[in-house]
Amino acid sequence: MRDNSSMNLYLYQLKSLILKEYKEAFRDKRALLVALMMALLAPVAIVLMSKIMIEKLVDEPPVYVNFNGAEYAPKLIKYFADNNLLNLVDAPVDEKLIWQQRNIVMDIPQDYETDMAQGKPIKLYLRADFTDKAVGPPVRRINNAVRSYSLSIGYKRLLLRGVDVRLLNPLTLVEQDTAKPDATFILISMMLGIYLMLAAFMSGLSVAIDSSAGERERNVLEMLLCQPVSTLQIVLAKLIGASTISIIGVVLVLVLTSLSVGLVDLTKIGATFTLDIMTSLTLLLLLLPICFFASACQLFVAFQTKSFKEAQSTVSILIGIPAFIPFVVSMMDDRPQWLNWLPVAGQSMIIENIFKGVDVNWLAFLATSVVTIAITVTLVVVLAKKLRSEKVVMALS
Repeated sequence: MRDNSSMNLYLYQLKSLILKEYKEAFRDKRALLVALMMALLAPVAIVLMSKIMIEKLVDEPPVYVNFNGAEYAPKLIKYFADNNLLNLVDAPVDEKLIWQQRNIVMDIPQDYETDMAQGKPIKLYLRADFTDKAVGPPVRRINNAVRSYSLSIGYKRLLLRGVDVRLLNPLTLVEQDTAKPDATFILISMMLGIYLMLAAFMSGLSVAIDSSAGERERNVLEMLLCQPVSTLQIVLAKLIGASTISIIGVVLVLVLTSLSVGLVDLTKIGATFTLDIMTSLTLLLLLLPICFFASACQLFVAFQTKSFKEAQSTVSILIGIPAFIPFVVSMMDDRPQWLNWLPVAGQSMIIENIFKGVDVNWLAFLATSVVTIAITVTLVVVLAKKLRSEKVVMALS
C-alpha cells in the first residue's frame, strides 16, 4: 500500500510539473509561433524550390543572346530559336535590361557559309562573364545546342559519303531504373527529410532554453528545487514540455507538406509524390525518439551555460546536427553498418529509403530508435544528478 501511495504521489507531482511546463510553453503565443516557424515555412520552401527546379529542368525559359553576324548563318539561328535561344533584339521590354546586363554575345564569322560549304572547321566565339552564376545555365544551354547542331551536320556529311553513322556508336548502354515512381522526385525527398529533422530540433529549442537557463535567471528553478519533488521529475517535466512542441512541429511539416505538394505539377518530370497515412505514421514513429533526443541535448547544454544569452548562442549550434549529418551520410558511397545504429544518421537513412520506395528495414528502425532512447535516458539521468549541484543551479564557475 505504501508503495502504491508513493507511486501515486510521484505521478501526481510529475503531472503537476508537466502542466506547469505546458502553461509556460503555450503562454506566450508569439514565442510559440516563432518556435513553429520552421515547421510552417518548410512546406512553402519545398513548393517554391520544386517549382523553380522543375522550370529549369523541363520548361527551359528563353535565353536571349546578342548574335553578331546572325545574317551569315540563318539555319544556325533558326536551330537556336527552335531551342528557345533567341536574339536579344527580340527580347520583351521587361526582360531586355536583365539580358543586356548579362551580356551574352556570340560572334559568327562572315565567311561562315563559305567554310560550311567547303567543310572547313568554323569557330564561333561566345563572350560572357562566366563567373556570374546567372550566366552559367544559359551558357550551358548554348554549348549543348552548338554541340548538337555540329553533330547533326557531321552525321549528314558522313551519310553523303556513304558512311553509316552507326559506326560511330558501336556500344549503346541502356539504363533501366528499378526505382519506384515515388522515388523519382528526389528533390522533395531530400528536402523533406532534412526539414523533418530540423523541425524536431528547432521547434522545441526556445522552450528548452527558456525552461532551463531562462527559469534559472528568473529564480524559478531554485523555487522548484525547494519543493518536495526530485530533480528527475523536474528534468522529465521539462523534457516532455519541450519534446511536445517538437512533435507538434514534425506533425505540422508532415501535414502541410502533404497538402502543399499537390500545388506542384510533378507530371512534367514524370514523377509522383504522396504522403499517405501509413507513411506519415511511420515517419512520425521514427522521429519521436529524435524529438526527445533533441530536447534532452538542448536542456543538457543549456544547463551548462552561465546565462540565458549564452544558452541561446550555445544551444543554437545543435541545429547544425540534423543538417550536417544527413548531408555527410548522403555523400558516402559505402556506408558502414554501424551508421544504422546512430541517432540522426540512422533515421536519415531510413527516411531516404522510405522516399525511394524501399521497404523499411525494421531491424535498423528498432536499433536506431533504441540507441536514441538510451542516449536520451542517459542525458536525463546525468542532468538530474547535475541539478543537485549548486554549481549548475546557481551557474557558478
